[in-house]
Amino acid sequence: MRKRELELYIHIPFCIRKCAYCDFLSFAAPERAWRGYMEQLVDEILGQSENFAGYRVSTIFVGGGTPSILPSFLIENLFAAIRVAFDVAEDAEITMEANPGTLTVEKLRVYRRCGVNRLSIGLQSADDGELGRLGRIHTYDDFLKSYQRARQEGFQNINVDLMSALPGQDLHSWRTTLRKVMMLKPEHISAYSLIIEEGTPFYEKYGKPSAEPPDVPLPDEETDRAMYHLMKEMTAAQGFRRYEISNYARPGFECRHNVGYWTGVEYLGLGLGASSCTFGFRYRNTEDMEEYLSLNLRQGGAAAREITELSQKDRMEEFMFLGLRMTDGVTGSEFLERFGQNMWNVYGPVIRRLEEQGLLTVDGNRVRLTELGLDVSNTVFCEFLLDE
Repeated sequence: MRKRELELYIHIPFCIRKCAYCDFLSFAAPERAWRGYMEQLVDEILGQSENFAGYRVSTIFVGGGTPSILPSFLIENLFAAIRVAFDVAEDAEITMEANPGTLTVEKLRVYRRCGVNRLSIGLQSADDGELGRLGRIHTYDDFLKSYQRARQEGFQNINVDLMSALPGQDLHSWRTTLRKVMMLKPEHISAYSLIIEEGTPFYEKYGKPSAEPPDVPLPDEETDRAMYHLMKEMTAAQGFRRYEISNYARPGFECRHNVGYWTGVEYLGLGLGASSCTFGFRYRNTEDMEEYLSLNLRQGGAAAREITELSQKDRMEEFMFLGLRMTDGVTGSEFLERFGQNMWNVYGPVIRRLEEQGLLTVDGNRVRLTELGLDVSNTVFCEFLLDE
């Protein structure tokens, strides 16, 4: 029997220090807390084995937090459990998130032995002043050493995470960051504009209407857009293909795990607060560490909360606005195969209107966002919400 495809996301919530802009489920904790959490995570992994016996894992993404702060033996235990519990494809893409300054030669060698074949390193900026204002614990030199170690240990698929529109950043410093990164010839770059999220120190400083004017301001909207367009131009000139709104890859190095999210592959999230979408349901693990650690996960106890059954309407909407994040867009044949309905019967008027506005382009059976559409993608996606 042919097995169904499954992606795994593993959440490691620990970091050395929480950054001022970060609203992810992450926090600093003493090293003794790491062991208890990882033992429970291994139990959760093993406890899910029977539920997914009919699946083959095509990608694994270990994210956080900062997974690379964990000692090597905990990573070895993690991957040993994954391979016991799941049928992992021989050619699976296995990504480990890492922060500069936490990657030792020993850890990199252990990652390679565990099958990790892709690193995602969080640089954000090559300017030490900008890094300091973000609350990052590393310098550009720390990143450079980590990157070079990874290359020396044989990693041939490395992503570099970048952020633009940072406090005190201007077009010149952003161009300098891009030049420095591209000189290193990574296979993949993810670049996001800073978003000020509630509940973060940055929101207190930059987001509240009543806040005092900050000492170091954010770039204005015009500069933010100029940074966005500079990224597109410089990556294209260096042979990168923009395959998704915020992601650029050399040919053949698109992140398979993220492409799976955008194209509707089922995914299982394991660990504190991890999200899943399997068996027609979307659900999320508890975000309460005390509760998570108290569950009997090896014997089938459930960490899942916020369980929602996806309707046909939900799935069609997600197909459109996740698929359109990809620069290849979506096709009517995929829509028909998945939902048994003609995409043009469901979305024809919306597609034609957005095409007239220059936000979509239609090429036979395929629908894509235009460059203008990519610039205002969130507005476009809202148009694909169906009436009840």
